[in-house]
Amino acid sequence: MRVASLIGGGLVCLVVLVAVFASQIAPGDPAAMVARPMLPLFSPGHLFGTDQFGRDVLAGVVHGARISLLVGVAAALATLGLGTAVGLAAGFLGGFADAVAMRVTEAFQTVPTFLLALALCGVMGASLTTIVVAIAIASWPLSARLVRGEVLRLRTLEYVDAARMAGLRPLSIALTVVMPGALVPVAALFGVTVGEAILVESALSFLGLGDPNVFSWGAMVANGRTLMRTAPAVALLPGMAIAVTVLGISLLGDRFATRQRPS
Repeated sequence: MRVASLIGGGLVCLVVLVAVFASQIAPGDPAAMVARPMLPLFSPGHLFGTDQFGRDVLAGVVHGARISLLVGVAAALATLGLGTAVGLAAGFLGGFADAVAMRVTEAFQTVPTFLLALALCGVMGASLTTIVVAIAIASWPLSARLVRGEVLRLRTLEYVDAARMAGLRPLSIALTVVMPGALVPVAALFGVTVGEAILVESALSFLGLGDPNVFSWGAMVANGRTLMRTAPAVALLPGMAIAVTVLGISLLGDRFATRQRPS
């Protein structure tokens, strides 16, 4: 497990460094036509070649890392924030509020995450903000159930009773006493949620529902799928970037999840 986490951490660091220094690795606009179309791999000045429009594939891959990480992290924060709010309210209030929140949660869980995000993006339009919101709306139930269960456990502990006896208001107890403890297991979900968000964004872009104003890995795969026989690298390289990023995040996330499990 330790070796796997080191590999995952190394892959994540590599992707982050590529995203941070994308402008230095491949200066200019990744959507610009910079050379003759369909240059092969290892062409002079174009390491990954060019696509059918003469765009540099390396530039698209490195700049696409920024979009994938941005969407992944933003969607994960939005997902865990929404799930934490619902789970905290349900677990702390209990009774009717808990029952309603759990029925709503179960209703959302009956719909696959990608299908719900696909429907929402189809209705709201294609943009990075829409994708982040759609992923958050489709993915929050898991974190909500986890937070609710942890809150139900924490609210019976002595230090929570002591806070009540000290005269703290219920809202203060929920936010300052119960929530910090409930967030500990939720942190393990962050990596999993980032990886899932990257996959969903790539799939949406592949289907033409991504932001047309940015260069994403999913859009590159969609663009290169018709060139698999003549220039497979145009689709395979961004596809490999997606796989490496999600693999690294998953390996690193598993390490954090293992630390949260009781020994």
